[in-house]
Amino acid sequence: MKPIFFASLLAVPLLLAGLTGCAAVQNLRGEAALETPPTWQFHSIVDVEFVMDHTGMPMPENVMLIDARPYKPKYVNGHIPGAVTIPHSQFDKHVDLLPTDKETLLIYYCGGPTCKLSHKSAKKAEKLGYTNVRVFTGGFPGWKQVPGNYVSVSVDHVARALEKNDTVIVDARPKKTKFDKGHIPSAQSIPFTYFKAFSGKLPRDLDTPLIFYCGGLTCKLSHKSAKAAIAMGYTHVKVFSKGYPEWKKIHGASPVVAMKAGEMEGSMDIELFKETLAQRPESILVVDVRDKDEFDMGSFRNSVHISVEELEEKIKDLPQEKPVVFVCSTGARSGEAYYMVQDLRPSLKNIYYLEAACTFKKDGSFEIKKTEG
Repeated sequence: MKPIFFASLLAVPLLLAGLTGCAAVQNLRGEAALETPPTWQFHSIVDVEFVMDHTGMPMPENVMLIDARPYKPKYVNGHIPGAVTIPHSQFDKHVDLLPTDKETLLIYYCGGPTCKLSHKSAKKAEKLGYTNVRVFTGGFPGWKQVPGNYVSVSVDHVARALEKNDTVIVDARPKKTKFDKGHIPSAQSIPFTYFKAFSGKLPRDLDTPLIFYCGGLTCKLSHKSAKAAIAMGYTHVKVFSKGYPEWKKIHGASPVVAMKAGEMEGSMDIELFKETLAQRPESILVVDVRDKDEFDMGSFRNSVHISVEELEEKIKDLPQEKPVVFVCSTGARSGEAYYMVQDLRPSLKNIYYLEAACTFKKDGSFEIKKTEG
């Protein structure tokens, strides 16, 4: 019996050694054990849900989403909406593009779990003193895999799509105040407010590539239109986030010449508006027609909120005793609101809109600039 007993004792260490060896591959529940992160990986990793929760269009003030891939051909042909391009190879040359506030949330991404560019850029940013740096390891491929997500493209991609003539370009801005004053050549006018009514203008083939655009990075119309198209079943939907202002900057205005702010039908002169706000704010009713989330982030003092999509049923409640001025972030939705009143309540006088780009700060300050598209 002794030989058997001692043999059993000898077998125990071997069995434990075997179990220990397996633990490197599996845990006690039989699941794969976590591998040690590669040395090049940044220490603070986030998933796609984090990116979706902390970004948006327009991008929050305290967040910057950064694409560390090469500008061409990667960023040009597709990137996460709202992302700026700072290729890792050009990091040192474009440090000035990073925000001055070192507490700003910086989210870097590149080409997926095996791509080092975002990790290397994140480490550089942290060395510069940025205290809130993250890396989205899923990168651009991980973003695209999420159902309902779409991608943004650059002006070069739009120009190439026009040359190939294989893509439908859709202008989501109001027709009278924006599209008719200038648009990307061959673009279809489908204002988002009337998307359902005009969606029949979209191609029947749901695989047809679509690119939506509107009035720039602070304009949400193209993004909302893209989501509506995806909900209809279109499979190749993109957004040109910088929109018509960027197109006009690079390729020039279309043959139709836009009128100056204050001279367009129904628009209020910017300087007159500023003066009225400063000296006689009670003399006008300012109606902010942006979305509720935009309004909550800041607006003109004493303004009221009625989104352009809710305005039709509330037009009857607009006052007659004082001028009404519609405002938004680019002049697109405010102009649309003006013409909606003209169509549905033409007897109402002293209705205006601000043909301008408006930005608002948390401290209550604001900036008004002549619109560029």
